[in-house]
Amino acid sequence: MERQSPLFSAFIHVCALLLAAVILAPIAWLFVMSISPAADLAAKPLHWWPQTMDFSRYAMLLSTAENSAGAAFVASLVNSIEVAGMATIAGLALAIPSAWAVSRTPSVSWSLYMVIATYMLPPVALAVPLYMGLAHLGMLNNVFGLALVYLTILAPFTTWLMKSGFDSIPREIEAAAMMDGAGLFATLRIITLPLAAPVMATSALFAFLLAWDEFFYALLFTSDQRAKTLTVAIADLAGGRVSDYGLIAAAGVLAALPPVVIGLFMQRALISGLTSGGVKG
Repeated sequence: MERQSPLFSAFIHVCALLLAAVILAPIAWLFVMSISPAADLAAKPLHWWPQTMDFSRYAMLLSTAENSAGAAFVASLVNSIEVAGMATIAGLALAIPSAWAVSRTPSVSWSLYMVIATYMLPPVALAVPLYMGLAHLGMLNNVFGLALVYLTILAPFTTWLMKSGFDSIPREIEAAAMMDGAGLFATLRIITLPLAAPVMATSALFAFLLAWDEFFYALLFTSDQRAKTLTVAIADLAGGRVSDYGLIAAAGVLAALPPVVIGLFMQRALISGLTSGGVKG
């Protein structure tokens, strides 16, 4: 193997540190805001580190007292987990057979491109028909209705990602299994899906993040704590005449924790899925 020069290695490390700083600096500042007293946030010049750390906002948001800001926040957190989880599972259930069919039958790949083309439409163009459809089904302000709307976003996206994963799996492996007597479903279960597991994990993570961060449809199709998601609840915190920016920052920190935890658990599969198909023999 070729040895890298010390200067090039130092350059790589400096670039990595700069990238980490750019990514982590906003998150670090969000946390500092969340533990800073209101006076420090309004002080001039700005205090980059609070004189006294205040964690009361986290206790307020995690409180379950009736009719409190914490109860509304926790309810929205649960709604977001339910909606994102249901939409992700349903999206994968649709994407796996669809992506495999498109990957193994190139003549029908046009159908996938037509579905992907719907992403060119602005969300507001679909808001009225989606609203009318949910109203007709009686699913407005309902976590299942919102998950169904998210499914229309996630299914094409996850199908596109899964197709790239199936493309990297040689067809000869599936053909060999079928020659040995395995049926179609047995081949998928024993051969194809285990090999595509990293891409499935990557697709699931990105689909969950898309559903977790979605705001526009959640704002339109929900009205109270029965279905209101976390993004709308955080926006409500900034909706008053006087906004507690520290409280909004604390809500942002708490909202970021579930995706971060999921990403850490799926880190190895995520890296494998992102690099799948990068090298072909």
